[in-house]
Amino acid sequence: MSVLSASGSLGGSTVWDYPQPFTRAVKPQESDIDGLNHTNNAVYVRWCEEVAWGHSEALGLNLADYHRLDRAMAIRRGEYDYVLSTWLGESLTLATWLFASDGKLTMDRRFQLIRDSDGATVLRGRWDLVCIELSSGRARRMPAEFCDIYLPAVVPSVSAANY
Repeated sequence: MSVLSASGSLGGSTVWDYPQPFTRAVKPQESDIDGLNHTNNAVYVRWCEEVAWGHSEALGLNLADYHRLDRAMAIRRGEYDYVLSTWLGESLTLATWLFASDGKLTMDRRFQLIRDSDGATVLRGRWDLVCIELSSGRARRMPAEFCDIYLPAVVPSVSAANY
């Protein structure tokens, strides 16, 4: 996984909805293809989870930290817009951003998947996250460590054309 330039450039053209994406290259494998011969929708959800964990780890919080702190950012709601199909072997780039947070209980994470060959957006996604206490499953205030690491990574206020 890597962070692209602040301009969000890929192949010379601006393709990202928001600045400074955290990205991961993905490519549908044979096991990702469904009966309609395109990438199964569940695969996109899995890729979003993988890039989100990669982003969190790159920022400095991993699963062991979540257990140590007895806190986690859990998905309260997931929303996916499947814009175009993708096919076996296509080179794609998936981006994620922390988009908003109240600094107490909630965060918003966004996703955008583009086809590398033409820069077309094939998926947009959004997660509404809530901080929970792992031992009880109840909503709890984000610990200071979460705020110190996650809040500086939130996309600066931008006029969002998408969502």
